[in-house]
Amino acid sequence: MNSTVSSHHDSASSTHGSLPLQAVILAGGSGTRLWPLSRDHFPKQLIGLLGEESLLQSTARRLDAVHAARPVAEDVLIVCGEDHRFTTAEQLRRVGRSGVIILEPVGRNTAPALTLAALALAQGGKDAIMVAMPADHVIGDVAAFADAVAKATGYAAAGQVVTMGIVPTRPETGYGYIKVGEAVGDEAGHRLEHFVEKPNLSLAESYLKSGEFWWNSGIFVLRASVWLKLIEHYHPQIAEACGRAFAASAADQDFLRVGKPEFAACPSESIDFAVMEHLGDADSPVEGVVIPLQAGWSDVGSWDAIWDLLPKDEQGNVARGRAMFDGAVNTFAHSEGRLIACVGTENLVVVETPDAILVARTSEVQRVKNIVARIKAEKGAEAEYHRKVYRPWGYYDSIDSGRGFQVKRIVVNPGGRLSLQMHHHRAEHWIVVSGTALVTRGEETFLLSENESTYIPLGQKHRLENPGKVPLAMIEVQSGSYLGEDDIVRFDDTYGRT
Repeated sequence: MNSTVSSHHDSASSTHGSLPLQAVILAGGSGTRLWPLSRDHFPKQLIGLLGEESLLQSTARRLDAVHAARPVAEDVLIVCGEDHRFTTAEQLRRVGRSGVIILEPVGRNTAPALTLAALALAQGGKDAIMVAMPADHVIGDVAAFADAVAKATGYAAAGQVVTMGIVPTRPETGYGYIKVGEAVGDEAGHRLEHFVEKPNLSLAESYLKSGEFWWNSGIFVLRASVWLKLIEHYHPQIAEACGRAFAASAADQDFLRVGKPEFAACPSESIDFAVMEHLGDADSPVEGVVIPLQAGWSDVGSWDAIWDLLPKDEQGNVARGRAMFDGAVNTFAHSEGRLIACVGTENLVVVETPDAILVARTSEVQRVKNIVARIKAEKGAEAEYHRKVYRPWGYYDSIDSGRGFQVKRIVVNPGGRLSLQMHHHRAEHWIVVSGTALVTRGEETFLLSENESTYIPLGQKHRLENPGKVPLAMIEVQSGSYLGEDDIVRFDDTYGRT
């Protein structure tokens, strides 16, 4: 088996240059263990957990280093949830990246997502080497990452599947492992023997001691045609459903929408379970190779991982936003606005947002997902939305509410326009705080300036636009018997929403 991999790899040196290198960013998922910052409609990959840039933006910017080592296509291929499309596109634009954004109408895990990406690349009979990366990981040393990708391309061009393995530094029970075999080729690759599920502590300690098991990073390098061959071989139901969904796809502005009923019928499965765990089998049609990645990798899956990555004071405390410590040890405090005062705390995580506060022992942060499940079961909004909700035209912040009323601060970007809409159960008062508003109310169209206001009666068609060059800020006071966001009837929308 080793000789086959070696000969394939050696023969690739003269051919892999003709295959384009394509970055594929898998940007689905919700990151429930990082609640209350991560929510269903604003998941962890869109949040600046470690700095100003979001994890998605850091992932996209990482491609600059990859390009310096081995040319990669300028356009990125991204697969994300439909609800996150506008924020995803805007965040990419801010770091100078563009590309095709494939929209998943429902979440079906990473194997279907990668299949959609491979189908997009296979159009017209073309092939490409995919660098498939989750959007929510951290890479501390981007040069080392780029070097590992460059080494992986030779194996991938020869038809092998390459996964990045992290040489473990501790007996981690929260990661899956890969058992690595003998060296193959001349680019530091090792034969992939098999994948191992998350172990208990004693097993993780034995893995660490043996040196034969590496963490599974979830980063893969392989040809699009090879993935399609493997998914057809190991999980034909996914291949068939994704094929039908892609055949029913349609372009929508900067997005590619796949067929919803076809994709909804697709089984939900991860890349690892659908394909990768079978690569070490004797009858596998493709061989797996593991490249060591020593680049400060983390999947930042929980609050203790965030604490571990950030700079600390002499007592091991981390403060983000307004936080003070007195006699505190190994405490993580994240404030979105209010002051957090930690007195005598030890091994504690405190995360504050405008509508929720998390307090947890560092050793128990994995259980945050249980709280999120309870919030959803009780139909609480805190699992899905933040108080500030982003829209393609700007955002709104629900600053107060009570029986029969709700107050929002609305900010519309220059050139932004809300849909032409109507409500069955509420009326609205609009007061302009700054900027200029172009208002459509029934058959009227008029401008409002700072300190001017208008009233939108219940059942009246209306639209709000910003015709100016500075953001429009206004206060909206809603009154009525029902104030839910689903009480919107859209007649026309610039952004294709229904």
